[in-house]
Amino acid sequence: MRMAAAIILAASTGACAFPQPYEADPTSVYGWQRRQDDIQRREDERQRLCAIMNKDSDRYKRDCTRPGDPIR
Repeated sequence: MRMAAAIILAASTGACAFPQPYEADPTSVYGWQRRQDDIQRREDERQRLCAIMNKDSDRYKRDCTRPGDPIR
């Protein structure tokens, strides 16, 4: 009985040690602006790389197509 209780206690407290599976939302206006700027910067970089990539490559199909894009 004690062994089972110890195992359950260890398993339940061990789950608290894992990092959160998501990024917390910003709490200030400046935090939101930084978040939006980061998203825009990553999207601009993706578009820049896609513009210079071979359109027939598997990498282009994987990295540069989005749901709803016309089929090429």
